Amino acid sequence: MRNEELLIKLCDELGVAGYETKVRKICEEECAPYADEMTVDAIGNLIVLKKGTGGENSKKIMFAAHTDQIGFMVKKIDQSGLIRVCNMGWNWTGSAYNEKVVFRNGTIGVVGCEGAIEDARNNPDKLFIDIGATSYDEAREYVNIGDVCGYFGPYFHLVGDRIACKSLDDRLGCYQLIEALKENDGTFPNDVYYVFTVQEELGCRGSKVTAERIHPDYGIAVDVSPAHDVPCDLIGANTVGAGIGVKISDPSVVCDEELVEIMENECRANGIKWQREVIDKGGTDASSMNLSGTGVKAGGISTVLRYPHSQSAVCSTSDIEGGIDLITAVSKHRF
Repeated sequence: MRNEELLIKLCDELGVAGYETKVRKICEEECAPYADEMTVDAIGNLIVLKKGTGGENSKKIMFAAHTDQIGFMVKKIDQSGLIRVCNMGWNWTGSAYNEKVVFRNGTIGVVGCEGAIEDARNNPDKLFIDIGATSYDEAREYVNIGDVCGYFGPYFHLVGDRIACKSLDDRLGCYQLIEALKENDGTFPNDVYYVFTVQEELGCRGSKVTAERIHPDYGIAVDVSPAHDVPCDLIGANTVGAGIGVKISDPSVVCDEELVEIMENECRANGIKWQREVIDKGGTDASSMNLSGTGVKAGGISTVLRYPHSQSAVCSTSDIEGGIDLITAVSKHRF
């Protein structure tokens, strides 16, 4: 990988949806030496511009990767000291069960369930967090109503080029944007906006306002997509290690045919291994960009991920690196 230490740093930082500031700070520090302009908007999106050489003929390309991760928010503390939570983004109760979470102040807890986890039926009301407290007063010393927590655990290597971590969705997209920016030497014909969005897991909120600000000609979500190559709840063709995904469609967007063709042609021309990506559940920031203003041609660059929205998602580092190559190739394309 180009810079695995950076990916680890991004994945390690806690940034539950709505509370992404520390993740954004990492992105700011990494992007600052390479950016022509940087802006942080009112809700915390980071917009990084690298100007092109095309003048009036320059196209505006907006790449969006989200900085937030799924998590939980405290909604009640029981007299027993157990902590009741609601979702911040989509959490699988089965995946959360018996796993560790960490709060922003460093307090660590374990997720439990009222009754059998099989009976929870993905209802977060059945979950609780045990921080070891034995009373409301003791728990209140560490946690308050409205505090958020996210999965806690290390980044680690599996066999071959596979890695696993809790927040690859979508810190790997942030990593891809940063590394692609570093390869933009200012000779590209297009004005390229590398946008690090907030609150994607709560309904693609960040990309909506940034696209309204930028008015891009093309909006491309740089995100993950669930794998179908292991037994799971979905059926499809997505395969870890089969190359970077060129999004065709998901329930929130049908990608622009011209843009899909351009990306596939750039993969062919540059020797980038790719796969066509279709899912029938979920969505990305492409949806908000597509419907912003008077409409934007939208697409997606997707890294296929096993066990998404869990504490141990798995992907291929070669697929991640292929995403950087495709971002760079599209940035150079003369539309």
